Amino acid sequence: MKRRVPAALLGPALIGLALLVLPLAGLVIRAPWRGIGTRLADPAVLEALRLSIVTATCATVLAIFFGVPLAWLLARVAFRGRRFVRALVTLPLVLPPVVGGVALLLVFGRRGLVGEWLEPLGITLPFTTAGVVLAETFVAMPFLVIAVEGALRGADERYEEAAATLGASRLTAFRRVTLPLAMPGIAAGAVLCWARALGEFGATITFAGNFPGRTQTMPLAVYLALETDPAAAITLSLVLLAVSITILALLRDRWVS
Repeated sequence: MKRRVPAALLGPALIGLALLVLPLAGLVIRAPWRGIGTRLADPAVLEALRLSIVTATCATVLAIFFGVPLAWLLARVAFRGRRFVRALVTLPLVLPPVVGGVALLLVFGRRGLVGEWLEPLGITLPFTTAGVVLAETFVAMPFLVIAVEGALRGADERYEEAAATLGASRLTAFRRVTLPLAMPGIAAGAVLCWARALGEFGATITFAGNFPGRTQTMPLAVYLALETDPAAAITLSLVLLAVSITILALLRDRWVS
């Protein structure tokens, strides 16, 4: 028997749905569909798209390399201050991206805590492509760590214990048992990490600037085009919207039902 939905709940629910859907619908409706092919073929757009894909992919690789061991540490090792470390890991999720960019400058800038030691070695990160990768890794890696930690916590530890009883070292058990068990979480976290890195704006423009061909990613190109060519900004926004929809489609079996 179907229960009647109270009007006091249905009204706010529909308004909330409209608040989320109407801006996206407006983007699609007002898009310059006739000239979209020409705008997407513009060399500046293609360069921004190429740079976005390259930097987001590099950031995801770095996040996997550092984030998977960090997630394993949080999921499998009991140590004093683990909750505090987990809070620090998730902090970039709620930290304003611009603040993250300022923090990166204070650490990796030429006069930063680490940057002043890197400059004599000829390593400069701010306002470079490497700086874009670093900024994207900073804001995106928590998504991967959370996903992988959840997968590890849900995995049966008895398989790892069985491997240990058969003489496998902890590193061998991690490579041969733990990683395969956590692979769905790693894959989902990597996809989310890549999507977040692709859409990063605040930390990137603060730490790496907005230089075409070097640090100007798709979100920065949208921001710049909005001031001079709104139609181009809408076209670029459609590309990012298509990527977001694709990400949801890839994750539908895991988090969307």
